[in-house]
Amino acid sequence: MKIWESLLYGLLQGIAEFLPISSSGHLALAHGFFGTDTANTDTLAFDVLLHLATLLAVVVMFRKEILLLFKGVFSLLGKLFTGRLWGKRKEPLQFGERLFLMLCLSALPLVPIALISDRVEALGAYRWAVGLLLVVNGVMLWVSDRLATGRLTLENAGWARPFLIGCVQVFGVLPGISRSGSTITGGRLCGLTREDAVRFSFLMSIPAILGACVLKLPDFFAEGMTAELAAPCAVGSVTAFVVGLGAIRLLQFFAKKKGFTVFSVYSVAVGLCAILADFLVA
Repeated sequence: MKIWESLLYGLLQGIAEFLPISSSGHLALAHGFFGTDTANTDTLAFDVLLHLATLLAVVVMFRKEILLLFKGVFSLLGKLFTGRLWGKRKEPLQFGERLFLMLCLSALPLVPIALISDRVEALGAYRWAVGLLLVVNGVMLWVSDRLATGRLTLENAGWARPFLIGCVQVFGVLPGISRSGSTITGGRLCGLTREDAVRFSFLMSIPAILGACVLKLPDFFAEGMTAELAAPCAVGSVTAFVVGLGAIRLLQFFAKKKGFTVFSVYSVAVGLCAILADFLVA
């Protein structure tokens, strides 16, 4: 892999992981365009490192919420062992405790999906399928942005909503369906404000990205890091991290001021171009 290719992949990952336009779909199209062997262990390892770089970007941008989550875990354990979670000594949940439980509920639907992840990712080899899913992604964003008018925040959302958002997140494993787009759509349809739907989507990305990386890490460690791959991995990862920080800020801006129409139009346009290119090449 050349340095300029790793730079391009890092750019795509940083932008598309957080903007609702599907990083997996864009990476699949890029691999197909450049003829990269996606079954190659080096390619899988490179993709894993790109995802870890974007995970770091989320941690940096949402460090306050993550600190609340850590505090919530320990305070929940304290309440559990001292009998303050139920009964006469029951205490109301703090926001960090509540947020941790909400994320756990949202992650439950992803557990069975891990068993078929390899088969789902195989769709990335078919450019027309990725293009079609990108079109679906764009339509999904357009519909959710117009039909949803929720006013709920994470502080007052019920327990059923995180699980329902997690169910919608399942569609994000398809190459071409944005994970952030599906979770934002789920949040909006469940009544969350646009800003809190985006915030919860980013927090949900932490266990989702980490889980996907853990499943692929054995392939990487089985082969080890080669000297030839070290430089492209470093360039791609740093690029994905820096660009990811900017993408998070950009999506927060659109959530507050503009809505997601621009991402919907872009996703549909790229999807149609991918389908057309596949038929023309064939």
